[in-house]
Amino acid sequence: MQLSDFDFDLPEELIATRPVRPRPAARLLHAEGGALVDRQVQDLPAILRPGDRLVLNNTKVIPARLSGERQRETRDGSGRARIEVTLVSPEAGGGWRVLARPLRKLAPGDRLDFGGLLQAEVVARDSEGAVLAFVQQGEAFDAALAQVGQMPLPPYIAARRPADARDAEDYQTIFARHSGAVAAPTASLHFDAALLAELRARGVDFSEVTLHVGAGTFRPVKVEDVTTHRMHAEWGEVSAEAAAEINATRAAGGRIIPVGTTALRLIESAASGGQVQQWRGETDIFIYPGYRFQVTDGLMTNFHLPKSTLMMLVSALMGVEEIRALYAHAVAQRYRFFSYGDASLLIPQPQM
Repeated sequence: MQLSDFDFDLPEELIATRPVRPRPAARLLHAEGGALVDRQVQDLPAILRPGDRLVLNNTKVIPARLSGERQRETRDGSGRARIEVTLVSPEAGGGWRVLARPLRKLAPGDRLDFGGLLQAEVVARDSEGAVLAFVQQGEAFDAALAQVGQMPLPPYIAARRPADARDAEDYQTIFARHSGAVAAPTASLHFDAALLAELRARGVDFSEVTLHVGAGTFRPVKVEDVTTHRMHAEWGEVSAEAAAEINATRAAGGRIIPVGTTALRLIESAASGGQVQQWRGETDIFIYPGYRFQVTDGLMTNFHLPKSTLMMLVSALMGVEEIRALYAHAVAQRYRFFSYGDASLLIPQPQM
């Protein structure tokens, strides 16, 4: 299975840099029973069945991008330099693994100051990034980060415009509860309170799980044989309550439809023998064609980057040729792509 199997041509103008408003006005490409139907997210109550269960990722994106100054004692006063870091994941002992630009300007022992409100010391550096120990901890850290941090927009948006105050709302789901993600579960960005209420009235149920999306979600696949790709790990949790709800829905004949690839990867990580178990820890599950889904009956997701692990995941769910045709349709019909773009609802044929 080659990386080129998951490539496609995408006109640059189809990459969305802002979401549509209101959120459910985004377009929705509904793929089910061999047919493709152009709809909107607000049509979900008419598409889904009573007894279906949507699985929502309630992670909360932190304002993980920081701009500041490196401070180093030097005789000639050259120890100050501008630096940008992006928080990636918490480390044991209270530190943070970060990406830094320019990384070469950091060394262990350097002090960093971000807007006078947040300070850190570089405790380690390698070829991938650095580890910082922040002076502020706990609530003081959260409060300072909220003031000086910016939303960590995906690289393909950040290259076109800087983050601004609007992104603080746009790049956060309305059910975000548990801080820790440095990227949004973007399929969930299409929901607002009114749509959730309509779905409940329709008889659609919800379960919440937590997967803290990491910066690795944007890491490109660099091997041609995709089966040799090493997936990044992300921390997640499926509560006993969520596991019981999902299992009860399956027993009653309802469909389990994760909203987003993060929720899908998490419940599949927690599944064993066709049942979801209470689960907590890191998952590096890599889903590509040939994978047999244990508890997933469908998926709502945005349109993904060429040659990405997410393209491999949706191809595993629907079939490589089916996804190729679906993406060709999306490009021809001018759907908006990636994190702030439109969505698809993918319902595969039941596995035999």
